[in-house]
Amino acid sequence: MNLPKITVNVDELIGVNKYNVDDENAHIKLDSEDVNAVDDGEFAKLVRVCPAHCYKVDEDGNKTFDYNGCLECGTCRICCGDTIIAQWKMPEPTMGVQYRFG
Repeated sequence: MNLPKITVNVDELIGVNKYNVDDENAHIKLDSEDVNAVDDGEFAKLVRVCPAHCYKVDEDGNKTFDYNGCLECGTCRICCGDTIIAQWKMPEPTMGVQYRFG
């Protein structure tokens, strides 16, 4: 039986979502204000598991974290909630991601 080949571009699908970012109330906070001070091994886990790529390491080894594109899946909380994730909560009402299909 031949199954049809289906390809999915995740960036395209995520791109149709709408985000209402609450700049005054971050829903995710790391255990340090300085992202480069957090544990390298734990941060590397977040780089690997976050489907929205909110956690990044550049070519020079500098870490960045931006919750603005968060999909609110909770993967980072599950992966590092006992280590470098100091806070993970749902965004305030009317804030965060609004999923769009289409």
